[in-house]
Amino acid sequence: MAQEVERKFLVQGPYKHLSTSAVRVMQGYLNSAPERTVRVRLMGEHAYITVKGPSPDGVSRFEWELPINPHDAQQLLALCEPGAIDKTRHLVPVGRHTFEVDEFHGPNEGLTVAEVELAAPDEPFEHPGWLGAEVTHDPRYQNAMLVRCPFTLWDHD
Repeated sequence: MAQEVERKFLVQGPYKHLSTSAVRVMQGYLNSAPERTVRVRLMGEHAYITVKGPSPDGVSRFEWELPINPHDAQQLLALCEPGAIDKTRHLVPVGRHTFEVDEFHGPNEGLTVAEVELAAPDEPFEHPGWLGAEVTHDPRYQNAMLVRCPFTLWDHD
């Protein structure tokens, strides 16, 4: 089984000038239970279905992903739970790693987060100046949660 290890951070400064690519992402959830999520994602001209397991430590979890036909993804998105994630993903190389910086749109407008995938939870990595507070262990920042409780509805005081 594939194991995903990632850490998530808020973005607090300019990063776009470092981006090597940007793609619009639409995703929905066929199942968003914390024990297992089943996600459909349309990224530009590519599409995927992904199953993720629970995260006992908040950093690593089972992940299985399969490319699917974009037309099939459109049809599956229509079957997803209410709400969807709309974001632009920027790839930003930093040292030996590449951060995926997601700039959210629609109900999550104003939220920008960066994720870095690691080989192990304690793997060291460079922290660029635009990287803000770590939110890896805050479930509100999980995409499946942002569908149910969008960022624009949070109390930001």
